[in-house]
Amino acid sequence: MAESGGKYYLLDTNILLHEPLAFLNFQEHNVVIPMVVLEELDRIKDRQKDVSRDARVAIRALEDALSDASPEDITAGVPLKNMAGEHKAQGTLSIFPDFQLRQNESELSLSENDHRIIQAALEMQKKHKSARVVLVTKDINMRLKAKGAGVKLVEDYRTDQLIDDIQFLTKGFYQFEGDFWSSVGDVTSEQDGRDTYHFLPREVFPSLFPNEYLIDEEGAFAARVESFTDTHVKILDLGHERLMAQRAWGVAPKNIYQAMGMQALLDPTLDLVILTGPAGCGKTILALATALEQVIERGIYEKIIVTRNTPEIAESIGYLPGTEEEKMAPWLAAITDSLEALHKQDEDMEVSLNYIMQKANIQFKSLNFMRGRSIQNAIVILDEAQNLTASQLKTIVTRCGAGTKIICSGNLAQIDSYYLTAVTSGLTYIVERFKNYHGSATMNLNGVVRSPLAQYAEENL
Repeated sequence: MAESGGKYYLLDTNILLHEPLAFLNFQEHNVVIPMVVLEELDRIKDRQKDVSRDARVAIRALEDALSDASPEDITAGVPLKNMAGEHKAQGTLSIFPDFQLRQNESELSLSENDHRIIQAALEMQKKHKSARVVLVTKDINMRLKAKGAGVKLVEDYRTDQLIDDIQFLTKGFYQFEGDFWSSVGDVTSEQDGRDTYHFLPREVFPSLFPNEYLIDEEGAFAARVESFTDTHVKILDLGHERLMAQRAWGVAPKNIYQAMGMQALLDPTLDLVILTGPAGCGKTILALATALEQVIERGIYEKIIVTRNTPEIAESIGYLPGTEEEKMAPWLAAITDSLEALHKQDEDMEVSLNYIMQKANIQFKSLNFMRGRSIQNAIVILDEAQNLTASQLKTIVTRCGAGTKIICSGNLAQIDSYYLTAVTSGLTYIVERFKNYHGSATMNLNGVVRSPLAQYAEENL
């Protein structure tokens, strides 16, 4: 291993569970896997949980990378290869053996796995004084402990981080200053049946995405980007009043952001709709109302599948008695609350809810059992998506077959996962990755409409 001029990245177990091939993403640098990480992967791989698959993939990938090396080479560092089998420039992969761990002045108890990883980083700091030794972990508390113990460089895994600050996240709409028509200059229009299209100069827009919504400060204009070239943009004139006049299962939008979100949700040409925004902005009730409208009233889809992450990072729903739907019920209370709100005027609400759930074929599913399925002709509502990783979201999205629409909703200010932040959340990842996909739309639902109390809490607490 090079003694100077390079970097050593020591990876925590959660990095390989988050992305099993993460050790290949450090370019020409040296990647080190502590022995305790292999032990943790070994324990996790047989748990019959969703995360166990990622542990097995990581173990197989590490074995492939080190299969031809001797024990001495594995400790010293084996040249890394990319997925095509080509050697990478100077990058190496090594295993840090436990026998090199020494109890030192940090007084860490080596009986704890986290402490063994931290101690490995401290030993490498001593050995490679002229190099940069970086401990990489998604565990915030472990980053704090490592710094407290004397590890100089501790980082989160940022290879899959697409933005540096959440304020740069795509909102799904662009607001023109003042009046739209006075902002755009030359415009040509054409009529296609009942739809009106406008053609605008490309330079009017600082950035542009398919299905991005357009509004102005005057509150009289609303449109959606249909297509664009290097010189011109084609937009569909939706009309502010027409948007606000929409109805879905008796629900009317309370502001222009809900109206634009509802338009996307009711558009059968969009396969993916992503709703972001604060608590109480109407994400869940909009998703559910438009899903019921399209399944029961319009007959576009055959069923509604509702899922979300459960504790233990969506690994398990437990072994207590009961069906899958009964076990999922506590975690999907937001959906049942919204169902009750939609039918609170019914004389016998319980009978009405049971009827609607059967009529719409509403199914509550655990994220753990979505892998391997192919979902056809359904609306999939993925609630609380901010607590999922990019890998878990990919599991859901890739299950969607012909005629299926998926609705992802979440609040990036309410992340419960130990290992995720607003910029590394799977919800952020999917918003950025799909912003250029012509079959998707994103809408940030500005404003809390749940109640004055909820709005005050969101803004002041």
